[in-house]
Amino acid sequence: MDEMAPGTLLADDELARTRVRFLTAEPVPPGTVRQTILASWRRSQEFRVEADRIDPRYFGDQNLDIPLMRGAEPVLHKLSEQFDGQPISLILTDASGVVLTQRTGDADLKRHLERVELVPGFSYGEQSVGTNGIGTALEDGRATTVFGHEHYAEHLENLACAGVPIHHPISGKKIGAVDLTCWYKDAGGLLIALARSTAEQIRQALLRHSDLREMILFQAYLQTCRRWTGIVLAFNEDIVMMNDRARQLLDPADQSVLLGHGTAALTDGRRTSATLALSSGLRVRVFCRRVPGQRETDTAGGVLSVKLIEAEETLAVPSTPMLPMYLPGVVGSAPLWLRCGHDLDTGHQRGEWVALEGEAGTGKLTLAKGLHQRHHPAARLLTVDAAAGTDWAALLREHAEAPIRTLVVRHADRLPAPAANALATALRELRELADAPWVVLTLVPEAETKPALAELLKSFPRTVRVPPLRHHVEDLAELVPLVLSKLGYGGRLTCSAAALHLLMRAEWPGNTGQLYQVLRAVAQRRRAGTIRPGDLPAEFHTVGRRPLNRFESIERDAIVKCLEDADGNKVRAAKLLGISRATIYRKIHEYGIVPPAR
Repeated sequence: MDEMAPGTLLADDELARTRVRFLTAEPVPPGTVRQTILASWRRSQEFRVEADRIDPRYFGDQNLDIPLMRGAEPVLHKLSEQFDGQPISLILTDASGVVLTQRTGDADLKRHLERVELVPGFSYGEQSVGTNGIGTALEDGRATTVFGHEHYAEHLENLACAGVPIHHPISGKKIGAVDLTCWYKDAGGLLIALARSTAEQIRQALLRHSDLREMILFQAYLQTCRRWTGIVLAFNEDIVMMNDRARQLLDPADQSVLLGHGTAALTDGRRTSATLALSSGLRVRVFCRRVPGQRETDTAGGVLSVKLIEAEETLAVPSTPMLPMYLPGVVGSAPLWLRCGHDLDTGHQRGEWVALEGEAGTGKLTLAKGLHQRHHPAARLLTVDAAAGTDWAALLREHAEAPIRTLVVRHADRLPAPAANALATALRELRELADAPWVVLTLVPEAETKPALAELLKSFPRTVRVPPLRHHVEDLAELVPLVLSKLGYGGRLTCSAAALHLLMRAEWPGNTGQLYQVLRAVAQRRRAGTIRPGDLPAEFHTVGRRPLNRFESIERDAIVKCLEDADGNKVRAAKLLGISRATIYRKIHEYGIVPPAR
């Protein structure tokens, strides 16, 4: 049913009514719309796509000197000659749905496609315009037809389109999509067949254009996959291949770390294994093998065989989630954050003193306090700053007078060697007491390698790494209400979904400490109601690309302000700024600005 020709679809007026029922949150009667279309409508709604207008994201001129274009050009040229004078458009996009080229044989259809911005540089991914042949084919990963009112955006209802994803013939990676678009009234059942044929011709052309070194690398990759049950990645300057285990266990940041290590190993000519700490907190053993090219002196690429050193049992069964653990004053349910809390609790239960390692502002002290409150709510917790010149002998006397159940020593990484050794001596004496407290040491990453701390760290058999906020941004949904409550605005000030989305896109170099400062500044201007995107500082309306100078920051802030004043309408914002539409699109792309949803 997913590939119905328009003649077999429900009557247009019934489909149109079904779409309106969906958009007005009324029940959709079974069988009134195809399941793939209904699923796409739901995704479009989750993406907050506007159904009553077309406003695709603009990414500027695309680089066309890429293997996809080189392989597709002869196929597209031949087909476009056949379509000359016909009301049909042949469209090629990249893997995210950004249009690379559009060839249309009919002037009226071409003008209409320009009006709905189905032209090079604009994205027709589902997140941009909702259900359509390009975006839905890329989301579903298979050939897709969308006819008339099946489109999510109403300005596309007079079109029919058939999209087919294009996969690299060697790596299997999704690299783009081909789409045939025509007037809905002219659509026929062969539209999807022609789109499939075009995609296959492009795939075959890519295979012919694939050089011998890619074939050699592919063979080496397959051989390794047959021998190795763990993670496998193969790479060179142009392609990356990875097995299912790599996709399941490694996030994009981890993949980047491994590929960077592999590239450096090939450059240095190294063939030894190495132990790496990945950004997600995983520790892995990785072996990089150089794959010779046609001649022994040539290099076709490299193959990485990767084994998890720790948490193998947990990660091998990703369907079994780690259960949340209640810690007073602590929120968060992301896997990395939960794992950190469980590791700290395990250390406490075993009586092991713990070194909590993490960037400034990640919540190390909050975690330690939460665990103390969980197990010893009535007992004494003492927090001392190691860098403040504490008299450790006095601390021992204080413990004798008023027993300390949990001792948190902060900023241990700031101690010079003499002070660190003095602390180590005091802790050894403390450890020998019958009523010795549980001790937590906080320090920043890499501090464990400092020679000055070597003696001190002997008392701490366990190190628990606290992830930075950028590695568990999904927890912002719980952190933001908690911080607002701590600021005194609990129940009076909430955060909208749109503003929360912008916060989740930020890098947060200052972690939860920075979040506290940002929300405090926001609350000084809006003390009740709902925080909207316009209430956030301008830097949260951009996707960070590079540091900006003073002039660029002023220009970025002005564009963000005008977009807010224009309710997200780029044309109106351009007029307010006195610049052209093309200029504001270029600036939005250059600064990575995320326009507000209208």
